[in-house]
Amino acid sequence: MFFKGSRAAKWSKNMFCQKADTGVFPIQTWGDFEQQFQVYFFLVNVEADAINALEEASYHQGGRIVNDYLDNFQALVSDADYMDPQTLVVKFQQGLRLGIQNQIATMLYRQPADTDPNAWYRAAWRIDQACLANEAFQSVSRSASSALPKTVSA
Repeated sequence: MFFKGSRAAKWSKNMFCQKADTGVFPIQTWGDFEQQFQVYFFLVNVEADAINALEEASYHQGGRIVNDYLDNFQALVSDADYMDPQTLVVKFQQGLRLGIQNQIATMLYRQPADTDPNAWYRAAWRIDQACLANEAFQSVSRSASSALPKTVSA
């Protein structure tokens, strides 16, 4: 599946085109494959790429659940070698969906400190889980009420 789309598809197509042109497949050994794979698929500077991603909006939560956003966010900050707790909170907060971010920022009790990323992660997760549960409840309630027979008034 991976080799059917995007960069991998272009790379494999190029390999087979080279074979068609020269009559020899360009990869003869496992070492050749490893070298080609690293050249085409490994990032040159993982730290710089992660830092750049954290400076753009591409890492933001968008339509993803908090768990998926958090997994991606933690991988990026690890690759970027970000360790300052306040920086982690600011970046995490910037990437959260506005509704979740606002709920955390305006909590009256037990609002997470701006230097405690784990507290922010937990708060975002709790709010996201509550929203998902509420959406599921509303969906079931709507479908149950639409299934009820209509009564005729006299």
